[in-house]
Amino acid sequence: MNSLLFQLLQALLMVLLAPLVAGFLSTIKAHLQNRRGAGIMQPWRDIQKLFAKEVVLADHASWIFRFTPYIVFTATLMAASVVPALLVDTPLSLTADVIALVALLALARFFLSLAGMDIGTAFGGMGSSREMTFSALAEPAMLMSVLVLAIGAHSTNITTMITHTLTTPLLIQPSIAFALVAMLMIAVAETGRIPIDNPTTHLELTMIHEAMLLEYSGRHLALMEWASMVKLLLFTTLIIDLFMPWGIASEASLIGIVLALAIWLFKLMGLLIILAVFETSLAKLRLFEVPQYLGTAFVLSFLGLIIHYMLEVSV
Repeated sequence: MNSLLFQLLQALLMVLLAPLVAGFLSTIKAHLQNRRGAGIMQPWRDIQKLFAKEVVLADHASWIFRFTPYIVFTATLMAASVVPALLVDTPLSLTADVIALVALLALARFFLSLAGMDIGTAFGGMGSSREMTFSALAEPAMLMSVLVLAIGAHSTNITTMITHTLTTPLLIQPSIAFALVAMLMIAVAETGRIPIDNPTTHLELTMIHEAMLLEYSGRHLALMEWASMVKLLLFTTLIIDLFMPWGIASEASLIGIVLALAIWLFKLMGLLIILAVFETSLAKLRLFEVPQYLGTAFVLSFLGLIIHYMLEVSV
C-alpha cells in the first residue's frame, strides 16, 4: 500500500510540477537575456485562464478534433506515471518499458497530427506533415540510444536499467557518453525546443508543434499546453533515470523519499539551466537542416552501440 500511495503521489507530482518546470525554464532564459520575465507561476496562470475561457470549435470539426486534447493529455500522463522519479520499485515497474513509453508518446503524436489536419487549414496540415516526418527520424534514434543501456541490463524495462546502473561500478564508458549526447539531442527535438522548434513563436513558416494547435481554444488548448509541459518533465526525468539515477530511493520510506525528491529536483534544475543556456546561445535551425540534426543523433547512438560491443562486451 505504501508503494501504491507513492506511485499515485509521484504521478500527481509530475502533473503539478510540470507547469512550474516550464516557468522555471522561461525565467532562467529571461535572466540570461537580461529580461525580468513573467515568473515561475506564469504557466499555471495561463492554464487557469484557458480553463476559464469558452471552447470555440469549427462547424465541421469531427470527434477526432474534440477528443484529441483528452487523448493527448491522458497518454502523456500515463507515460509520465510509469517513469520512476523518486522510487525505483513501484507497482507500475513492470509496465515501465521504454518501448511502451515510446508507444504512448506515438499515440499522442498520432492523434495530434490527425487533429491538425481535421479542420483543413493549411497551417494545421503543414504542422502535422512536419511532425510526422521528424518523428520518423527521432523515434529510431531514441530507441537506439536506450538500446545501449538495455543491452547491458538485458532488459528494456526502465526500472531494471536503473537497478543495473546503481549496482554497476562507476566507470567511464564511451558508449554511454555517445548515448547520452544522442538522448539529449532527441529530448530537445521531442519536446519542441530550440533549435528544432520554438514553443513561444507564432511565425507560421517555422512552426511545427504550435501549427497543430492554432485552432484550439479554452480547456482544449489548456490540456494541450499542459501535456507539452508534462512531456518536458518526462524527458528530463527519463534522462536522469537512465544516465544519472544515483540518489533515487530504493524503498518506500519517508526519509528516503524526501532525500530522493531533493536530489531529483537538484538534477532537474541543473538540466533545465543547461537547456536554457543552450537555447539562448543558439538560433533555430532551418527546416531542411532538422533531418541532419536528427540523423546526427541516430549516428551517435549507433556509434555508442558499436563501441559497446567492441570495447565492453568483447572484454
